[in-house]
Amino acid sequence: MKKIQFVIILHFLAINTLFAQNTTVDILSGYDSIRTITTAVPFLTIAPDSRSGAMGEAGAGLTPDANSIHWNTAKLAFAEKDYAFAVSYTPWLRAIINDMALSYLSGYYRVSERGVFSASLLYFDLGDITFTDINAVELTTFTPNEYAITAGYGTQLSEKLGFGLNLKFINSNLTGGIDVGDVQTRPGRTAAGDLSAYYKSKMVVSGKPADLTLAATVSNVGAKIAYTNSVLDNKDFLPANLRLGAAFKSELDEYQTVTFALDLNKYLVPSPPVYSKTQMGPDGNPIIIAGIDPNTRSVPQGIFGSFTDAPGIPLDDGNGSPLLGEDGNVQVVKGSRFGEELREIIICTGLEYWYRDVFALRAGYFREHKTKGSREFLTFGFGVKYQFTEINVSYLTALKLNNPLANTLRFSIGFSFDKEEGKPTPAL
Repeated sequence: MKKIQFVIILHFLAINTLFAQNTTVDILSGYDSIRTITTAVPFLTIAPDSRSGAMGEAGAGLTPDANSIHWNTAKLAFAEKDYAFAVSYTPWLRAIINDMALSYLSGYYRVSERGVFSASLLYFDLGDITFTDINAVELTTFTPNEYAITAGYGTQLSEKLGFGLNLKFINSNLTGGIDVGDVQTRPGRTAAGDLSAYYKSKMVVSGKPADLTLAATVSNVGAKIAYTNSVLDNKDFLPANLRLGAAFKSELDEYQTVTFALDLNKYLVPSPPVYSKTQMGPDGNPIIIAGIDPNTRSVPQGIFGSFTDAPGIPLDDGNGSPLLGEDGNVQVVKGSRFGEELREIIICTGLEYWYRDVFALRAGYFREHKTKGSREFLTFGFGVKYQFTEINVSYLTALKLNNPLANTLRFSIGFSFDKEEGKPTPAL
């Protein structure tokens, strides 16, 4: 394996695979069912702000704020304030490294009664890395970094329904252009888009006003990304995903409100195949015994096939080899394909309590199946509003030992204003 490939893969694993724990998993005759989905630029899927970060990373259906472009741009058309911006900072993976961080700058501006323009910058600093040759002689020190610049527009199609569109440019510089043997590396660059919808309905529950919102977002849909100019190297999928969200906000009395939010998230990329642990192909890599090689699939094939391409758990013929059917295909445990697809759904739930629209308490739960990454954690946080300023803080506590996300803190500060009054007003 080329060293540069190792660096890139290590980066992917640091975001996705490191969440997996040493737990008991389904194993049938030596074929491991752990198949974590990995993609390029996984920083695009990290919750960048403290509000949603404190609610189990549920954010699609929440009331709009300056960070909405990440979750659902369509809801910005329903924003009460005319313009707002926010800054967030998250020290990342501090359990294993002390110089990695995610920074986020975002905001929106109302351009018409129904239309809102938004923009954001997401910047991921991976800390300093020292490159060495095969003799451990230091070559150079570099700070890998990634960023995404996003511009979006949300509009109301009716009093209850909104639609949003984002376009983003992605730059991933993991090596600083260092040469590895005869292979020259380069930053990975590509473009992507998001589509979102938001439905808001007002109602009365037990004599109190309430809001029900439904949301859907398809994000990070774009061309694959590459880190070398070599035609022999495979390009990597972006973390395209589908997020379905709902939120229910109710007034407890004239001073208190409570919101319950639920998001279901699924990656729109190929499911990892099952590789043989004993049989190698002509290229020296393990052969695929169930599923489809993701490197042979286009972006549209990956998106539309992501709902039905899970390989399932192979059956064994009793001699340590996969059981083949009359059609020559590998036979799998009945129902395991559909079961694996369900395992790829990530569940995010959260609660938010506001008192006098000045002080908020939040809590949430995030769960990813143990065979698909094993991330599972609780989140907590609070928020304070004063005039036009809102400060939010969140904290993540892991439910399993040795989780690199343990004790993650997020910090956000936001400001919102109203054009008509010509002066700052209380934040959302």
